[in-house]
Amino acid sequence: MRVDTGEKRGFADLPALIRRMTGDEKHSAAANSTMDVLWVLYDRVLDIAPDRMADQDRDRFYLSKGHGPMAYYAVLAAKGFIRESILDKWAAFDSPLGQHPDRVLVPGVEISSGSLGHGLPLAVGTALGLRATGRDQPRVVVLVGDAELDEGSNHEAIALAGRLGLERLTVVVVNNFSGTHGWPDGIAARFAVEGWAARTVDGRDHEDLYAAFTAPHPGRPLAVEALIKPGGSQ
Repeated sequence: MRVDTGEKRGFADLPALIRRMTGDEKHSAAANSTMDVLWVLYDRVLDIAPDRMADQDRDRFYLSKGHGPMAYYAVLAAKGFIRESILDKWAAFDSPLGQHPDRVLVPGVEISSGSLGHGLPLAVGTALGLRATGRDQPRVVVLVGDAELDEGSNHEAIALAGRLGLERLTVVVVNNFSGTHGWPDGIAARFAVEGWAARTVDGRDHEDLYAAFTAPHPGRPLAVEALIKPGGSQ
């Protein structure tokens, strides 16, 4: 059931919605770096709505980068999944909005996340399950951070998804250059060598993001590296 917010929200409203959540300033960079990607996905790409969460043919979005979820909550509020007034009490004792999203408590949240390295393997499993049951329309989109790719579970998921040709799977890597080890030839090359279609775009450019998310990639999963330039808003 859609939550009536009383007015239609746009991207320009997100900063004000995020400012309603205080107390976790150390993760504000993690939140702000995802804001543009989240908005483009929910506003223009994902086939999902508050009243379709029980529809098995809906798209799935998994926030693997679950620490600092303020931008995620702001987008969910802007799109009517949750009431905006809940933002004012985030992380309080009686609030459903924790410092990591909880799929049981927050409408629209598909997975509980925050422990890095779990989201991509879960997304691979979901894409496989949908394919096994003949559902070839839903997309599974998972957002990870560049530092999260240091977790070994991601390497197995990347290799498996490429070899199985999970075309309905998309990984968005928000790269704010916080990774410890880095990758020879860059993050996109890491996915491409395993058989993924890989694209690198400006993580603040909505048109570039939309084009990357919607360009055809038959027979292969898609990896979009969204660059957040150092020195700017993270």
